[in-house]
Amino acid sequence: MITRRNFVKLAGAAAALAVIPGCSDAAKKEEKNAVDKKAGTGGDKYVPFDKRDGESSVVYFTRDLSATGLAKIFDKVKENLSGKVAIKLHTGEPNGPNIIPRPWVRNLMETRLKNSAIVETNTYYNGARFTTEDHKKTLKINGWTFAPVDIMDADGAVTMPVPGGKWFKEIHVGKTLPRYDSFLALTHFKGHTMGGFGGSNKNIGIGCADGKIGKKEIHSRPGEGQWSVDKEEFMERMTECTRAVTSHFKKKIAFINVLRNMSVSCDCEGTSAAPVTVPNIGIVASLDVLAVDQASVDMVYALPKDSNHDLTERMESRHGLRQLSYMKELKMGNDKYKIIDIDNNDKEISVEEAVKGISGKWVSDGE
Repeated sequence: MITRRNFVKLAGAAAALAVIPGCSDAAKKEEKNAVDKKAGTGGDKYVPFDKRDGESSVVYFTRDLSATGLAKIFDKVKENLSGKVAIKLHTGEPNGPNIIPRPWVRNLMETRLKNSAIVETNTYYNGARFTTEDHKKTLKINGWTFAPVDIMDADGAVTMPVPGGKWFKEIHVGKTLPRYDSFLALTHFKGHTMGGFGGSNKNIGIGCADGKIGKKEIHSRPGEGQWSVDKEEFMERMTECTRAVTSHFKKKIAFINVLRNMSVSCDCEGTSAAPVTVPNIGIVASLDVLAVDQASVDMVYALPKDSNHDLTERMESRHGLRQLSYMKELKMGNDKYKIIDIDNNDKEISVEEAVKGISGKWVSDGE
């Protein structure tokens, strides 16, 4: 953060350097970059569809919350996935109740993604996934034993450049991430204590950053506390990590959000997560990371107020909607889209039609 005192110090330093030949331009650039590093605004304000501009992307939708539904919607976005595929999903804290069902993932990997691995990184907080050893124990507890799981930062980190980044020129991610040819973000969409909501952007931005350096870069300012970054600045830092990953994989990446068991809590809270109060909606998928998250948010907002209040309040109170506007600023995708209903002969529908008939509180659909 640039306070008045810090700004004065920067100005003084620049003036001192200006008397040294060849240093004045560099000093002015340094001063400008420091002043420019201010977070945006508006993360607490929802922007309706008709207030957005720009081009549209395609978002596929199914109400079929099952292994079959997941496989069918995957088929709509699989076109660019080849070679060794990294499947980034949240494997959860011990006995976490709301994660994507393991049988769904197993079916997908056995029938469509045989040359793939689930990828994860260790946490920034001290818990059951803080060390690689404890993380492996948690994976066994939660039943992720049917396929390879690569804890990407088990042996450290590598850097990836952040094109157009405000906060970072490069960001640290799990060391083994560049070894994969393609990337599938398979995301449980839900709330998040700091991010407001956790969609594909959060799954990638936090989930690929390594636990020791990358997550610290996102959550903490140098010389300040562990969780010193919040609201718009946090959304922007997290999004810049996603920008690095999506830029690395280019077109060989796809995004699926599962709108099921949506608590205001992230899966990182495990059995301590707040109760689920939002009704299940379905599954959305796209080749556009912004479109898939924007459509997920829009579907929640389109629910009756007595069903969506908890989650929309969480998004706005944490300024989580800044994730969406910053993705657009970084040219990561479009916030306008066409919904293709794969349950109804690929008919184009509105958000309101997608959630039509959904009312009341959440009812479990089982596994």
